[in-house]
Amino acid sequence: MSSATEHNKQCVRAFYAALVSADFDTASAMCHGDFVFYGQLDTPRPGAQGFMAAEQGHLDAFAHMTMTVETLVAEGDKVAALVIVEGEHVGEYYGVQPTGRHLRMSMLNMFTFADGLIIEKRAHYDRLDHIQQLTAS
Repeated sequence: MSSATEHNKQCVRAFYAALVSADFDTASAMCHGDFVFYGQLDTPRPGAQGFMAAEQGHLDAFAHMTMTVETLVAEGDKVAALVIVEGEHVGEYYGVQPTGRHLRMSMLNMFTFADGLIIEKRAHYDRLDHIQQLTAS
């Protein structure tokens, strides 16, 4: 595996560590100036700052949040990451008021790198599953 590919994998691990620590400055510094985020839909959201603000909202909605990188697969300028996210629901999340329930979700994210920085992040997850976990009786 090339040193650039290894660097990219280490960057993804560090990116999640920074997010879970709410160190948005460090996470932002790992993003290219032309960073673009794509959520579930293929609507581009340019800029690291907007992405970080959305992530902060997610972190604020869950206490004791963890983001465990289960698997990383890298080739060329791409890194795929299977991440398990867990936390206790303590704040509003997509219209659902705090329930105190435990959420466990998996996400598959695809990162693209340019100049050693994350230039694109695509996230795929099942938001309906999250809502059902939080609202099921």
